Parts: sequence; C-alpha cells; structure tokens
Amino acid sequence: MTSRSAAAGSAFTHQLQKIRVREHQLRYEGWRVVAACGVGAFFATVPLNTFAIFLKPLCDHFSWSRESAASVYGALTLSAAASAPWLGSLIDRRGARKVILPALAVSACAVASLAALTSALWHFRVVFGVLGVAMMGASPIAYSRVIFGWFDEYRGRALGVMLIGAAVSGIILPPISQVLITMAGWRVAWLALGGTTLAIALPVGVTWIRECQPLGRDAALGSRAVTVAAALRSRVFWTLMVVVFGGTAATNGAIVHMVALLTDRGVPASHAALSVSAMGGASLVGRLVTGWLLDRFAAARVSTTMLVIVALGTFLLAAAHSLAAGIVAAACIGFGSGGEVDVVPYLLSRYFGLQSLSTLYGLNWTAWGLAGAAGPILLGRAFDASGSYGSALFQLGLLTLITAGLMLRLPPASLSAPSDSVDAEPA
Repeated sequence: MTSRSAAAGSAFTHQLQKIRVREHQLRYEGWRVVAACGVGAFFATVPLNTFAIFLKPLCDHFSWSRESAASVYGALTLSAAASAPWLGSLIDRRGARKVILPALAVSACAVASLAALTSALWHFRVVFGVLGVAMMGASPIAYSRVIFGWFDEYRGRALGVMLIGAAVSGIILPPISQVLITMAGWRVAWLALGGTTLAIALPVGVTWIRECQPLGRDAALGSRAVTVAAALRSRVFWTLMVVVFGGTAATNGAIVHMVALLTDRGVPASHAALSVSAMGGASLVGRLVTGWLLDRFAAARVSTTMLVIVALGTFLLAAAHSLAAGIVAAACIGFGSGGEVDVVPYLLSRYFGLQSLSTLYGLNWTAWGLAGAAGPILLGRAFDASGSYGSALFQLGLLTLITAGLMLRLPPASLSAPSDSVDAEPA
C-alpha cells in the first residue's frame, strides 16, 4: 500500500509540474479564455460603472431626489443578491457558458432599452432589476468557475487579469458616457452602450469562452471537495459573508455618489467624471497586484491590507473639496476594492474546492448586493437630510476597518485539502 501511495503521489506531482509549465506559457489556451472572460466582464459592468454619470442628469430631468434615484442602484444590487445563489447553483450544474452568453444578451438589450426611460421610477427600477440578474450571470461568479478549471498555480494572476476587464470598463466608460450625454443626451448614451455590448461582447463570448476539467490539486481532491452544506456550517464562510457586506458598503456608496459629491463641492461635472475613471484605473492596478500577491502570500492578510486602503479612501472622500483630493480618495477606494474582488473567489476555491464554487460565490454575492443597496441609500438619505455626505462616509469607513480586522481571524487556507481546514473551524 505504501509503495502504491508513493507511486500515486509521484504521478500527481509530475502531472502538477506539467500543468504549471503550461500556465507559464502565453500561448496556453487558458490565457485566451481569460481574455475573453475579461471582455465579458468589461461589458457586463456597464450599468454599474456608468450609473454615477447618469445620476445627476436623470435627477435634473425628472426632478427625482438623490435618495430616490440611488434606490434604483439598490434595485440592481438587490436583484443581483437574490439571484446570485440560484445562478451559482445553475452554473455548477449546467456549466458557466450556458449562463454567461444569455446574460450578456439580456444585459445589452436592457441597457439599450433605457433610451426609452419614462419619469416613472418603477420603470427605472424594473430595468435595473433585470440588469442585476443579467450582471450576475456574466459576473466573476461564472468567470471564476471557467478560469479556475484552466489554472492552478497561476490562479490568482489569471483571476486578476480577467478582472482587468471590469476595471478598464470603470476607467474608460465614465468619461465616454459623459461625452455622449453632453453631445447627444442621456437617451442616446444608453442606446450606444447597449448596442456596443451586443456587437462586441456576445461574439467574443461565443467564440472563446469555454470550460475544461479541473486541473492539479482540484482534480486530485475530487469528491473530497467541500459541499455547500458543509461550507454553510463553517465559520470561514460566514466570516467572508460579513466581510463582503462591511467591506463593500462604502465602495458601492462611493460609486453612486462620487460625481454628485464633487460637483456639489464646486468641481465641474466633466472633471468630476475623472474621479470615477481614477477609481477604475486604481481598481485595475489593485486587481493585478492582488492576483500576484495571492500566489505568494496568505490571502487573508492580503485582503486585510486592501480593506484598510478602502477605509482610508473613504475617510479622504468625506473631506474632499477639490478634484485632486477626490481623485486620491477614489484611487484608494478603487485599488483596495479591486483587490478585494480577487480575494473572495480565490479563498472560496482554496477553502472549499471547485465542486460548489459558483453556488458559494453566489451566496457571497448576496452580501455584496445587500451592501450595494445599503451604502448608496444611506449616503443619499444623509445628503437629503443634511446636505452633506461627510458623516455617513466616515461611518462607512469605520465599518470597513472592522471587517479588515475580521479577516485576520481566518485560519490558513489549505492548498491540499480544503475540507480539512474548514472542518477544523466550525461555525
């Protein structure tokens, strides 16, 4: 038995070394899949990354309050929260490709339909509710499942490269949207964004996004991967849920109100849009850096660092009265939150394996969706009541710091048997 085990271990080590050699090569097919997923992530996040640009023009056009308009963003995140677990389970059972492609098509059509938006807030909320579901279907919940099947040693870096798509979207779409609104109006802007998604994202997804069987350690673990029921009994899973909620409330609030906050403080709208781009640019860097760090250092400590940076940016934004201060604050928030997006699916895959990854990640996105509704509405209510965002932003910054401390209490993620590390830490 001992000689047989040794032979099996030697064969597994040899297989893992071959996989690692392939991952190092740019011609490896997995990198093309990563690029295609990045294109999908770019267009799937259109409503998320451009909402701040449309907020004030729509409020002025329809005479909506900031809190009421911000509730539409909440409709997107709440529908995402409600649908994420179901979509995650569907991805685990049927495959990611069968969910991603229809989701991109629905997202494109829904964004384009906003060109016909009426003054009824329910109309806006319904469309963004649909967009929330579509966004989840073409989100990292699905893309991480695809990518983790192609990568083992370079898993963190591959995830970071894919997430560049959403970060680049956050860099270039806000100023493009602002230009479109200035030149042709917000209706034409929505139509152009939806049409572009349909013309580019869908063909790329059809051509290049496909899955393969798990590699390396996940293939070896097989049935030992942690089930959903076991994960729900673990302290690790619920800690991640709390961290996602507390760590993204400030980020979502900043995304929605950043431009309005700076224009209220005297920054021209065209310049204020640059702060959203700065957030996207910093998010891109944060995702690349975090992906590299995850393959080298303890993921929980990487996450703690990123959350502290988000908290710092939130405090800076509370006091920002110039474009320069707003850009620095946005860069801190973007860098830290971009890194945090890398950490969660990475930790889920290392603690629980790939068997139920999308289901567990979908449940995790429920916390993100609730925070996405709470953060913007809290800031909108604070502004409507006092004419200032400062106090509410300070409170959200403190909440982010608390979640950073929680990450330090996680046990080390096992790289060989995720079920062992989870069973050792019951809820």
